[in-house]
Amino acid sequence: MRPNQNQAGREKHHNMRKLIIPLCLLLSLALMAGPALAASVSDEDVKMLIQEVNSLKAKVADLEKKLQDSDVKQQKLEKMTVATKKAIEPGKDEPKIKVGGALRFNYRDTSFNDAQKGKLGDGTFDIFRIDVNGEYNDLLISAQYRWYSYMNVIHHGWVGYNFSDVSQGQLGITQVPFGLLPYASHNWWFGVPYYVGLADDYDMGLKWRYNPGNWDLNLGFFKNAEWGNAGKLERYSFDVVTVGDQQNEETNTVNARLAYTFKPWKNSSIEVGVSGMFGQLYNNTSDGFGTRWAAGPHVRAKFGNFGIEAEALRYAFNPDNPDGVSDDTVLVGAFATSYPIASEATVLVGNLSYDVPVSWGPVTGLQFYNDFSVSMKEKSNYNDSYINTLGCLISSGPVYTYVDLVMGKNMVWLGGPNDALAEGDPNAEWTALFNINVGYYF
Repeated sequence: MRPNQNQAGREKHHNMRKLIIPLCLLLSLALMAGPALAASVSDEDVKMLIQEVNSLKAKVADLEKKLQDSDVKQQKLEKMTVATKKAIEPGKDEPKIKVGGALRFNYRDTSFNDAQKGKLGDGTFDIFRIDVNGEYNDLLISAQYRWYSYMNVIHHGWVGYNFSDVSQGQLGITQVPFGLLPYASHNWWFGVPYYVGLADDYDMGLKWRYNPGNWDLNLGFFKNAEWGNAGKLERYSFDVVTVGDQQNEETNTVNARLAYTFKPWKNSSIEVGVSGMFGQLYNNTSDGFGTRWAAGPHVRAKFGNFGIEAEALRYAFNPDNPDGVSDDTVLVGAFATSYPIASEATVLVGNLSYDVPVSWGPVTGLQFYNDFSVSMKEKSNYNDSYINTLGCLISSGPVYTYVDLVMGKNMVWLGGPNDALAEGDPNAEWTALFNINVGYYF
């Protein structure tokens, strides 16, 4: 084993000092004995003694110089050692980056697809995604990119700064603060607010969050939707898009959300909040601006293992369309497709959940839930849209499995017509979709 360099230097330094001490004593004795010996020795002996003393003096001076040089080298060595440790050992000011992601698969069987019924459903690839989260002192970064079988999209991507322990700013593609967060449902399929662009929405802009104590205030300004290109339908969030004579797009939107959480008794919590949104709609054909707004309260409560969520929101789009284009609907799009929604509607959400901790091999938890949502359109001849999902989330370490029975009436993706969230079908019946999503999150 190689000896430690600092230890070796200290031992050399100590040995040199041990050598100097006896030399100094010998020189002192020689000087003291000089007068007594002078009477009994010859001049030749005295000269020789003086030469020896001078030689000893020279050796002492040389040793002192070497000792000083050794001290200087030792100090340099210690400084180099400290610098080397700082270079190879991570410090608290160095960036901390965490890379994760998910791989998910889907099984689906429907009551409205004859081909699927004949095959007893289809198994499909859902997504592969990469998540990157990091921090450097008070600077933050968060991003997620997704690969589907038919499109590649960014989910979110922003940089942030912690102004204090209770204040944070974000810049980039960040979640719009509105309603129940982070999701307005428990299930994998989501509910009506998501499909009209008022839940789990990510846009390009600025957001500030202030959460002292039990309060949570979010303020945001969003210049436009995530891509900055309203004609791009390959996106995760539902936004107003441009296709054909539908040429409206979102711009200059302000959001505010205020929530308060309290605990009325042990193992319980209740969050009550209110959200508001106001923005512009730019029409590429008329070169004019319309408006859009949404507002409403929400409640999320937890009593032991039992959970309740409720939300009521009102939204309205007032586009500046050219002659011949109806103002009764606007076009929204995501997942490589688009469909019209009613320009004005009231959306209600009511969700129930119950958590059951278990220990069944790798299974550690079950969450049973029923999520209900409805869009009640303003126009009297428009038909309401419904989604109700009865399901269970199975937690097994990094593997999460959603088992959902999704039922819908006048609902896109669930057998309804393309205008299901607009005028809809007055003769629509309830349809069903059985869905299992298995995901490994790393």
